[in-house]
Amino acid sequence: MESKAYLNYVRISPRKVSVVLDLIRGKDVKLAKAILEQTPKAACEPLLKLLKSAVANAENNHDMDVASLYVAECHASQGPTLKRIRPRAQGRAFRIDKKTSHITLVLKERE
Repeated sequence: MESKAYLNYVRISPRKVSVVLDLIRGKDVKLAKAILEQTPKAACEPLLKLLKSAVANAENNHDMDVASLYVAECHASQGPTLKRIRPRAQGRAFRIDKKTSHITLVLKERE
């Protein structure tokens, strides 16, 4: 049995999110929550909310035991890129790409 939670269109680059996801992959939920609370990265705040949502899904929708849950899978894929223009010297324009992420978190029970 597994519980999934998705977070789409997060305004953080998937490369930056995957650094934090590597820290919690394979860890128990309690340890993963502690890691996210103590890590000074911008991606930790939305990931902590996503983790709490996945735990709530497991508990309420699938009747899973919260104490035996662990982060089985987690990955971030690229969402749509917001394209912005930055004025530069002599009338030129530089393009700034603001990347977004789609994050998936899967929790499973340990046996």
